[in-house]
Amino acid sequence: MRAVIQRVLRASVRVSDELISSIDRGLCVLIGIANDDDQTDIDYIVRKLLTIRLWPSMDGTKNWNRNVVDLDSSLLCISQFTLHATLKGTKPDYHLSMSGEQSKILYEKLLNQLKQSYKTDKIFDGQFGAMMAVNIENDGPVTIILDSRSKKSGATADNE
Repeated sequence: MRAVIQRVLRASVRVSDELISSIDRGLCVLIGIANDDDQTDIDYIVRKLLTIRLWPSMDGTKNWNRNVVDLDSSLLCISQFTLHATLKGTKPDYHLSMSGEQSKILYEKLLNQLKQSYKTDKIFDGQFGAMMAVNIENDGPVTIILDSRSKKSGATADNE
């Protein structure tokens, strides 16, 4: 499972000019689900999303000191199967992405686990499977890419 995490001042998602979700300061997270992802990948991504320290301390003396929970901020999650694309020449190939029906189940589990682990009213999402217009005002900019496979392969330099 991949997550592209963007620290934002605000973010929103629209489908056909209809506002689906919007947040103020928090994280906008693009989620890509691979064909072999399971509950352990969800656990890893949820834990990291809620604990990654992307904001400075309250007094500004320490960088990378507070997380989204510390700030009581929101998360806007958007399913994006293209995060697992590979290229065949110049054409994208999505064989590493989980099928739509299966990935929807895992994506909804991820959202539910975020809500249970944090606060239901702080977790927002787009519209699964739709063509969406995602607007962000990146804060920093700060963009972090997480891949649960790095955890599976034994790369634990991130002090899980």
